[in-house]
Amino acid sequence: MLSKKPDIGYIPTPLKLVDILLDFAAVEKEDIFYDLGSGDGRILIQAAQKFGTRGVGIECDRDRISEASSNVEIAGVENLVEFRHEDLFSCNFKEASVVFLYLLPHLNLQLRPQLWQQLKPGTRVISRDFDMEDWQCDRAITLDTIEAEEEATLYYWCIK
Repeated sequence: MLSKKPDIGYIPTPLKLVDILLDFAAVEKEDIFYDLGSGDGRILIQAAQKFGTRGVGIECDRDRISEASSNVEIAGVENLVEFRHEDLFSCNFKEASVVFLYLLPHLNLQLRPQLWQQLKPGTRVISRDFDMEDWQCDRAITLDTIEAEEEATLYYWCIK
């Protein structure tokens, strides 16, 4: 059971940007999509609705888990999406083929060793707005408010 509070505030990603990031990550039906710090579940819900992708959200805030679970029910994708009340740094996400992060830079860096250890070659890692210092991304795009409802940079790594 988790007892610590999240050390990052919840900032929802606009739906237009969610669509862009799903395309950027080349999400497909066969993927297993993990959202680490999944908030209200919108990214996993959109992937499930758009592609039929199975998704797992890891979240340490019980209120967000409750909200996300309700949103999954409303969207009718409870057979594809689940949420786990877990700590990002002790959870298992080995089955992921896509991982999404919208965390702070220090959290990305703390999580990086787990990503390398757990993820198999070919797994795509997407981070919104924050890179991982000396881990050079394979590609990145910067979007403006017209394209994505708010400014954002998406970083993409493929585990080798």
